[in-house]
Amino acid sequence: MEQEEAKITILGMEEQTPRGRISAPAFAKIPAIRTKEETGLFIRRAVFRSQLLLSSGAFMKTSIIASVSAFAASAAAHGGVLSYNLGGAWYNGFVPYNSPTNQPATIQREWDTYNPIQDPTSSSMACNANGAFGKNVATVKAGSKVTAYWNNPWPHNIGPVVVWMAACPGSCASTSPSGNAWFKIDQAGLESGTLATGHWAMADLIANNNSWTSTIPSTLAPGNYLLRHELLAIHTSNAPQWYPECAQLTITGSGTAKPASSYLAAIPGVYSMSDPEVNIDIYSNANQQVTTYNIPGPAVFKG
Repeated sequence: MEQEEAKITILGMEEQTPRGRISAPAFAKIPAIRTKEETGLFIRRAVFRSQLLLSSGAFMKTSIIASVSAFAASAAAHGGVLSYNLGGAWYNGFVPYNSPTNQPATIQREWDTYNPIQDPTSSSMACNANGAFGKNVATVKAGSKVTAYWNNPWPHNIGPVVVWMAACPGSCASTSPSGNAWFKIDQAGLESGTLATGHWAMADLIANNNSWTSTIPSTLAPGNYLLRHELLAIHTSNAPQWYPECAQLTITGSGTAKPASSYLAAIPGVYSMSDPEVNIDIYSNANQQVTTYNIPGPAVFKG
């Protein structure tokens, strides 16, 4: 059966963005999509059409990207981080399903699809697939608030949110951490209720304009770091879904704190399918009344 070409319908709706409320395109007529290839084709068409709108100057760039990502996520039912506010400065993220040469340079490591990582031993666990270097680096002062924004709406509300950092041996635009280099600066999981019906941090993310805000430890030693946001969706029985994204930073300040080895972990390596919090069926009879969830990995480093 021939698939109808995707058509974009622009509505004059207001949409909340990190810069305030703006008039933005907010709806797309999405055809029935049956395969991964069709999903990719649809998203590429959507991005191309948004670029045409951008060239006409009809809409703000950020609103176009946010809207394209919103209906792309509806088609794919997954997603990732699209933009950042780091210490008050705004940064666009990488646009998946689009060539790196056909979009502005970004601080974010490349990620190519909205699909999750489902193998905890995959090299893509660090910074998604394919995780290639971004061209830019954001300078952020230790102690600053950092906010990541996901596609709107983020489709999953069951699972923890974890924010990691790792020191790069040089500029993070050309080098990557290795071994036990990653440390947590923030995490939240099951906040109330039971595993299957309770309130999770991921639901807070959705309620907060599909965003998550953390604070870089004020005493962290200056240097080059990756900032890694990770969502672990566990709504599907025994089939965890990781959504990792990395941004390249240079941290400034006068701090001297560095995490001890007990705070450090390797990614991949910190997770295993033998972990009960990873290979989990939240709907099983045994878990019906469970009201606790231990987020895997080391404790949060606070400086």
